[in-house]
Order: sequence, then structure tokens, then C-alpha cells
Amino acid sequence: MEKTTYKEYATHVLIPGEGSIPVLFVCDHASQHIPAELSNLGVAESCLNEHIAWDIGAADVARELGRLLSAPVVLATHSRLVVDCNRNLDDPSAFPAVSDGIVVPGNANLSTAERESRANAFYWTYHHAVRDELRRLESLAAAPALIGVHSFTPQMDGSSRPWHIGALWDKDERLARGLMDNLETGKDLVVGDNQPYSGRHPADFTLDHHAEAEGLPHLGIEIRQDLIETQAGAVHWAGIIAEALLPVLNDAGLFTHRAGVL
Repeated sequence: MEKTTYKEYATHVLIPGEGSIPVLFVCDHASQHIPAELSNLGVAESCLNEHIAWDIGAADVARELGRLLSAPVVLATHSRLVVDCNRNLDDPSAFPAVSDGIVVPGNANLSTAERESRANAFYWTYHHAVRDELRRLESLAAAPALIGVHSFTPQMDGSSRPWHIGALWDKDERLARGLMDNLETGKDLVVGDNQPYSGRHPADFTLDHHAEAEGLPHLGIEIRQDLIETQAGAVHWAGIIAEALLPVLNDAGLFTHRAGVL
């Protein structure tokens, strides 16, 4: 993979884009890192490599999508166990005391002041970076697009999840519909329409806050973890997604505020 210039901050990484497509890729759960002062939140080190701590492979896909499309990327650099950047702060799962049956002692009985301190240190700095990058992209189009990249486990609650990839959307289907149509053309893929999660779920904070609330074109992408857990897999799937997205993103008519969404 080509070397990419990036800017690393305390709470996020910004990979600048030099292309002409006004699209920003973000990854809310890019890292399993927990700052040393939080002592792993009392969670065993082995658990931090599991899905409870981050979206395995998602950051590598987001980086490669940015490279392929010459688009900017913002990656959160802390574990979702510290604070989940894709949740409203009043959602109990924003500071999970239990995640997938794993107890998180460091999140038990957090005071309001402790929550606010973590939110200011990690959550809002990430979201301010997303906001600032979208504002910068307004120099290219009135309504730049926002695409969030996530991964999901092959099984949940004992049930297999057959989808290779899912497109999540709510009130604005423009990006999702184009991606799904192009993925399903001539490819043997199981593509989820608001599966395995739904873009209509209130937990989807990042897209709701930055894009849906402003009528910007947006999309949540979920990729099955076992497909992208290696660098080679992540690069392969980023290529598939980029090929499917490019015709949609090359339509200048996409980058307009969606009527009725604001």
C-alpha cells in the first residue's frame, strides 16, 4: 500500500484527501486503545482484541477507501469502551458497564463529572474533527457526503449472520441504494438493506448528528468481520466498495441537501 500522509492527534487521526470528490469517511470504532491512566478499565487484555473494544478491520477499510478515492478519513483512536462515539451520551451503551457479557469495572457507577470529563477529552474532540472536515469539504460542494465504516461479528446470540456487507440508511437512501445496486450486479454477494443493523436505530449517532440533521448524503457501511480481519482482506473489500461507490459519487447531483430531511 502507498504511504499516506496523516495527522495524528490525541483522540483521532486525520488522513487528508487531495481529490475532488466531496466525501468524508469516518470510523467511530477504529481502535482498541485505552489510555494508560484508565488501566484497561479493569478488562482483561485479551478482551481488548475482541469486538467489544473496536470494529475489527474497519479502520483498514476506511484508510484504503480514502486512498482509492483520494478522500479524507477521520479515525477515532480510543476504544468504544472508553466512550462510544456512535452513541448519544445519555445512552447507557455510551459508557458500557457490560459489553457482550463482559463486565467493564472501570465504567461502573461513573459520576456525571467523570462522564463529562471523558466526553470532553475523547468524544467531542473526535466529533469536532468530523464537523471541521465536512465544513472544509463545503468548498467542493454545498452538501458533502459522510460515510461511516463499521464491522460486525459473523455470529450473534448463537445465530449466523449471512451478509457479507450491509448498507445502513434512514431518510436518505441515495448513497445506500446506489451502493447496494452496484454490489448486487454481477457479484455473488449477500448484501443487507439495513442489515445486520438498521440506520433507523437511534444508536446511530454520528450519521444522525453530522449528516441526517443537515440533509447531507450519508451512508453507514457494515462489513462482516471475518472478511476484513487481515490487511489483505481489508484492502480487497475496500476495492469492492470503492468500485461500487464511484459511479454514485461521480454524480454531481448527489451533493445537494435532501429535501424534507432538514
